[in-house]
Formats: sequence, structure tokens, C-alpha cells
Amino acid sequence: MLQEKGQTLRQLMQAFIDERLAAKLEKLKPDDPKYVELQEQYRFDNWIEDAARRVGQLQVVTHTLKAVHPDAKGTNLFIPPNALPDKPWVGSHLLDDNYATDVVGNAAALDVYKFLKLEFQGQTLLSLALEQNAELSDALSADPGKARDFLEAFASITQGKGGDRSSTRAKQIYWLVGDEPTRNEDFHLLSPLYPSSLSHRIFQRIQHDRFSEEAKAARQARRENKLSATGHADYLNFATQKLGGTKPQNISQLNSERGGNNYLLASLPPVWHARDNKPPLKVESVFPRFMRQKQPRWLMQRMHEFLLSNPPVNVHTRTRVDAYVDALIEELILFSAHLQQLEPGWSADPDCRLVEAEQLWLDPWRVELDENFAARRTFGDWVEEVQSRFSNQVNKALSGLPAGDAEHREWSRRIDKKLNALREVLDV
Repeated sequence: MLQEKGQTLRQLMQAFIDERLAAKLEKLKPDDPKYVELQEQYRFDNWIEDAARRVGQLQVVTHTLKAVHPDAKGTNLFIPPNALPDKPWVGSHLLDDNYATDVVGNAAALDVYKFLKLEFQGQTLLSLALEQNAELSDALSADPGKARDFLEAFASITQGKGGDRSSTRAKQIYWLVGDEPTRNEDFHLLSPLYPSSLSHRIFQRIQHDRFSEEAKAARQARRENKLSATGHADYLNFATQKLGGTKPQNISQLNSERGGNNYLLASLPPVWHARDNKPPLKVESVFPRFMRQKQPRWLMQRMHEFLLSNPPVNVHTRTRVDAYVDALIEELILFSAHLQQLEPGWSADPDCRLVEAEQLWLDPWRVELDENFAARRTFGDWVEEVQSRFSNQVNKALSGLPAGDAEHREWSRRIDKKLNALREVLDV
């Protein structure tokens, strides 16, 4: 006898099968030979056995290949968001547990996927199958061997078929993972997949922000110069990419639900706004000025808050801190490039109180006007001093944290190659 949960599960599955049978029988007369044939086909045991066989024609995924190219044949992936490494930028790892899964494969077998999406006490049949749930096993078949086979078959819908492989029609990117771009071994060859679950969430969010009743009410309130409790979001210069043409189902199920529509947010270079570019006179260092700027200040604040949260000492924490530091160094290079556009020789002004290392760093074209300056820049150790002063500023900004000599050396190491590379370019 089935236990109470097993009986409820059996009734849920039976109702799904009966509903599909009724939809097919309503077009037939009772004396039609196919009428009896369908009744036999949709008996519970027969339908479950057939579904367990057909499920092999489908794969539940979070990242798809055909959205990259419709004729690509290769690996799709099912990776839950909580299994992805944490990164300080927007990605599938930010999705919560309530994310949409996609499905690819034979459209004729999609009824099996709909069956596995049935929910019981807050869980889908698929999640129960992945857990090898005992109540679901009992509900599927009284024969323990068959029940085990059915569970394994349904759980396999998240697994790729035939091993991992890419396609000649897939996109490929050489990604620098080492420090030397002239060495082949310092690159990984990546084959990016389409983040279907993330794209679907973005699509839903934009649809809500554009067409929901509260968004319409908020826009109307704005036009009438009235207050709104919700506010609204506008997306400028975004585009719609159609995938799959007249048959969006050939790409994936979620793509079909969107009618093939996939929103692309604007990815445009920033519009340059000229500002007064004045030399840093009457100050001993430019680093306080740099650290007060919007982006560096934001990066340091985020890193400071992250480190104060006492994150675990693991690769995810190191990767996130690395991203903050690399972004900060890039901002420093942009900051220095802005000052290096000043009229050469500005650092010779009597009001320039910068330490010599920063003069050598920020006024590179003075070498064409001043031989002594050129010699000091070529043979001096100004790079090391700039590194040290940068590191001091980072440590100072991380007040309240145990940032000391070890951190100082780490910041210096990271900026070392960038400043040396810059000097090589300017010394040519």
C-alpha cells in the first residue's frame, strides 16, 4: 500500500495523464479503434514507462548552445546558480533558487518535461527524482526495480549525452589566464554558451518594468507630476534579438515561451565629457585625489565591506578581491593617462610639490625638454616608489582591517607589471 504522500503523488501524476488523454479522446468517437488504443497507451504504468524511455530525447539546461548558432551540435549544460563561483559582476550565479530551467531536444517529447515540472509540496517531480525520493519511487511503480529505473531515467534529463564537446559553429574565445600574452600556454580556449536561465529572468524583469500595471501607473503619475509608490525603470537603446525565426522551439523551450524574443541591453562606449584638466599643484601626492574619485571610492568601499563580512578563506574570496584590485589598478592607469595629457613640463612649475617619483610617472613627455629629468626617469627606481605609495593608500583605505606588510606587497606586485609596461611604452 502507498503511504499518504505516495498516494498524493500518484493522484497528481494520474491527473496529468488523464488530462492529456481527455484532450486526445475528445476528437474521437468511442467506437473509433484509436479510442481504445489511446486508453491503453495512457494507462498509468504504460505512460510512465514510455515517458521514461522518451526522456532521453530531452535535456534540462541552464546554458544552451543552439542560441549561439541554430545549427550547432554540442554540449548544453545544467549548472544550478548555487553551484557557480561567486563573482563581483552580474551573472547566472546571482539567480536565486526560484530560477527557470530550460529544455532542449525533441519537441515531441516535451510532455515529459511538463510532467517533471509538476509541483508537490513546493518541489517539482524532477527535483524529487534528482533526490531519489522514496515516496516518488513508490508512486511510480510497485516494482522496486522498475521504480528505480524510472527515477534514474527522469533524473538523467539534466545530464548531457555523449560527453562534453563543442561545435565548429560555436563561438570560441582565447582567454588570457597567465601573465604573458605571447605564450600559447597562458591562454584557455573558451566556448561560451548562452545563459538561458539568466536571459529569461532579464526578459521577465524588463517585461514587468515596461508593461506591468504598476509600471504604467508610475509613468502616468510622472506625466501628471504626481508621487508614485513604486517608481519605474526605463531601458534606453536596448534591442530585441529574434532566435529561431518562425520556429523558436528549435532553439529551446524558454525561447519558445518568449516567442523567440531576447532582449539585449545597450553596450556602448561612454560619451566623453571634457573637463578642466589642471596639473596637481601644491600637493605632495596625487593619490588622495585619486582615491576621492567616484569609481575608486566605490571600489574601495565595496572591497572594504566585503572583507569586513569575514568571508571564508577560499578561492572564491580571493577571486573576488582580485577583481576589485584589478579594477582599482585600471582606474589608476586611466587617472594617470588623463594627467599625462597635460602640457609637457608642467611638473617643473615652482608650485609643483609632488614627490619626484610621481613627477616622473605623471609628466613623461618632460623627458624631451629636460635631459636630467630624462636620465632620472630612465635609470631611477620611481616605479617602485609609486607602487609603494599606491599600496599605502590602499592599506589606509582598508582601515579596520588587518592590512599590513603582506597586503602592501600584494598591491605592489599587482601594479608592478602595469607600471613597468607603461614605462616601456613611454620610453620608446
